[in-house]
Amino acid sequence: MKKFTFFFISTILSIQFVAAQSVKSYSTAQAHSHNDYERARPFEEAYEQQFGSVEADVFLVDDSLFVAHNLKDIRPGRTFTTLYLLPILQKTEKNNGSIYPQDNVPLQLLIDLKTEGEATLAALIKVLEPHKKILAPAGSIRIVVSGNVPDASSFEKYPNFIYFDGRPENVYTPAQMGHIGLISQAFQHYSKWNGEGPMLEKDKKKIQKMINDMHDLGKKVRIWATPDNINSWKTMMTLGVDYLNTDKVPQLGDYLRTAPR
Repeated sequence: MKKFTFFFISTILSIQFVAAQSVKSYSTAQAHSHNDYERARPFEEAYEQQFGSVEADVFLVDDSLFVAHNLKDIRPGRTFTTLYLLPILQKTEKNNGSIYPQDNVPLQLLIDLKTEGEATLAALIKVLEPHKKILAPAGSIRIVVSGNVPDASSFEKYPNFIYFDGRPENVYTPAQMGHIGLISQAFQHYSKWNGEGPMLEKDKKKIQKMINDMHDLGKKVRIWATPDNINSWKTMMTLGVDYLNTDKVPQLGDYLRTAPR
């Protein structure tokens, strides 16, 4: 009986150890600053937290790329170059070509095209082209284009420093998949959970399946419009989401650095 009890306890402890080992370790490198341009200090606030991903919505107006949530919010001086490109160039120059002082910590810059896709993307490429040496695949900053993206059949005509934000329900050819830098979907596509209490198991299973499927394809996953609290962050971490979506940049940063797991 003692041998059986010892074997049973040992088995349980082994299972717990394996389960613990399989849980992904999170840092601020897995945090995404949603609508980052709405922060009091765009880019800088997320950068100081060493977030791994920031998001900027861009509008093409009179050959200039403005950063705003809506057309009516556009203001002189709030351009993509001023709020994002110039600070990024300053950081990479300071850090010998890397975005962060640690040369193994990358940054994903998710650029949501709000005006007509091809023209806006052409203007973005024109701005970025002179700096492609700091952009993935050569550098530490990955540009991922979302919003009004061109049809996947045209992905191959764009420079290799332009990646696209895919959808899990879309079917891509292997060549097209090579241009996908991220897979995203709205949380409401899977659940109506408000972040309080536990999420329904059936909803968790839907999300888990999608994440597993995308990971099998070698792609990272972001789910936008998730509830934005500690309970939700913990749930998303348990499910293995690659980027935790938040509007609460300092709070998520503090949590990821200090909270017990």
